[in-house]
Amino acid sequence: MTTKEQKEKVCEGEAPSTNGGGLGGVRPPVVRLRLWLETEDGMFFGTGRGMLLEAVDRFGSLKKAAEHLGMSYRAAWGKIRKTEKVLGVQLIEQAGSRKGGHTLTPGGRLLMDKFGEWYEAVEASAVGKARELFPWACMSFKEAHPPRKHDEDES
Repeated sequence: MTTKEQKEKVCEGEAPSTNGGGLGGVRPPVVRLRLWLETEDGMFFGTGRGMLLEAVDRFGSLKKAAEHLGMSYRAAWGKIRKTEKVLGVQLIEQAGSRKGGHTLTPGGRLLMDKFGEWYEAVEASAVGKARELFPWACMSFKEAHPPRKHDEDES
């Protein structure tokens, strides 16, 4: 089977052949991206910090967000502070009392949302191009790792 025929089968939803240009029965590859924004001072916002803001929003706590992502509170706090310093905008604030946790500020929510939109647009473009160029079905990360019921219930 030619590469063109394999691509046509993939586009029609058929599994690619294990002979020749296929992946020998291996699951389709997942397109993974690392995106970030930087200044002359270095990276100030990327996928990890976006995930950190999402976790703060989800758990209502920087400590719980850091634990969920497998990082120390100090590292999480430092990353947030560096981004706030570069942007001149507060991203999170204490919710009520000192033990009340944290919430996103309007600026933090805007940055999280806009970075997420940008990431999804770039990922969709990259997955589309990979599917066009390669003789096998490439998947986005979300397609390969759909949210588990347990993940949805944690919030």
